[in-house]
Amino acid sequence: MADPKGFLTTGREVAKTRPAAERVKDWNEVYVPGSLLPIISKQAGRCMDCGIPFCHNGCPLGNLIPEWNDYAYREDWTAASERLHATNNFPEFTGRLCPAPCEAACVLGINQPAVTIKNVEVSIIDQAWDNGSVAPQAPERLSGKTVAVIGSGPAGLAAAQQLTRAGHTVVVYERADRIGGLLRYGIPEFKMEKVHINRRIEQMRAEGTKFRTGIEVGQDITAGDLRKRFDAVVVAAGATTARDLPVPGRELAGVYQAMEYLPLANKVQEGDFVAPPITAEGKHVVVIGGGDTGADCVGTAHRQGAASVTQLEIMPRPGEDRAPNQPWPTFPMLYKVTSAHEEGGERVYSVSTTHFEGDEDGNVQFLHLIEVEFVDGKLTQKPGTERRIPAQLVTLAMGFTGTDVANGLVAQFGLDLDERGNIARDGEFATNVDGVFVAGDAGRGQSLIVWAIAEGRSAARGVDRYLTGASSLPAPIRPTDRSLTV
Repeated sequence: MADPKGFLTTGREVAKTRPAAERVKDWNEVYVPGSLLPIISKQAGRCMDCGIPFCHNGCPLGNLIPEWNDYAYREDWTAASERLHATNNFPEFTGRLCPAPCEAACVLGINQPAVTIKNVEVSIIDQAWDNGSVAPQAPERLSGKTVAVIGSGPAGLAAAQQLTRAGHTVVVYERADRIGGLLRYGIPEFKMEKVHINRRIEQMRAEGTKFRTGIEVGQDITAGDLRKRFDAVVVAAGATTARDLPVPGRELAGVYQAMEYLPLANKVQEGDFVAPPITAEGKHVVVIGGGDTGADCVGTAHRQGAASVTQLEIMPRPGEDRAPNQPWPTFPMLYKVTSAHEEGGERVYSVSTTHFEGDEDGNVQFLHLIEVEFVDGKLTQKPGTERRIPAQLVTLAMGFTGTDVANGLVAQFGLDLDERGNIARDGEFATNVDGVFVAGDAGRGQSLIVWAIAEGRSAARGVDRYLTGASSLPAPIRPTDRSLTV
């Protein structure tokens, strides 16, 4: 193990963030560059090397956390990187974006602050990139089989990389103009700078993966064309159908889905726009939805110079400690203050939007809301609590309801959907159509980045077995797995 007494002698210390007043003036990542390296060895030394490391089960990737904690403690970054990559294709993504269910399952977390697993992970991979130990892993020989991957989010990229390394010729189709899916256009730059995506894409290109951008399967190319050209297809198109808010005034100008708003800010950072077509500058902004996407909207609005930012959530405010029905090592619903919340704004819980009010030109000006409470297990409006708040820009960040069926992809392939509106699949991640597989949110529904990568890796194994009759690729999960974290 690392330090046998580390969990007794060392307290939890996390990455330092730059002052809020400073970081809202730019789009760089919020953390102080280099702040982890001086402390990360001792933080890794807090790992207890438990007899049963529940952190393994807390992460759907099955990350070998005690092993790379030990190497990080000893500052053997090359060995730590090898152990990290043994289960995770893109630890620089998860180390920045994952809510860390592994830490919720940390045994030390029963009665002390958990090991900073996420910080150790990102330190290992950043050191690996800096010392040049992240290299392309091209296959020794090609199988002669071809695979199309639809979607370039974390599930699609993971599946593509695994299948390329297995010797298959893989082409990734992405309907956006750049590779990355929601990593590219859904995650703001201040949470993850896109250099991390770009260098992984270059690694994958060097390994042999091919990328085709600006092509929407179902529109620009048909499902039939793909089936003729390729021996297998992996659908990793995400669950991109956003949940809407059908209340009076929804049609007013200034009311947008979060994924109409966030990508434009990212496109400014890519150099596509000087200023975003939709901006919060000088406006009273209301974000409907209390999750991570809502927090991304809050942080983006701050950087665009909003006059005020208010985030609404229909559910009650979570507690600061585990609820009795969320015992260790499950992933608890706790009150979370993200970097975006540290930067300002107001958070309002237990409220529901009744309607929007606009001006004579059809622009939203106010949002009317009412307080709600649970009565006999149902959310019920509280009479006499109605009020209105200024709202000149409203973003809807209420999650997603399933895969996109409007573009024709599902119908053209003839794919079955499950009762939740996701693409149905069997134990090998295969759909009802021979040679067509599904991975990530398209089959699972909206979920975490670690689940997406785990699904991509597992689906790749299913495809490899379908093409060759056997596979040595790892499959960390089954389609029905929910682990301890969900």
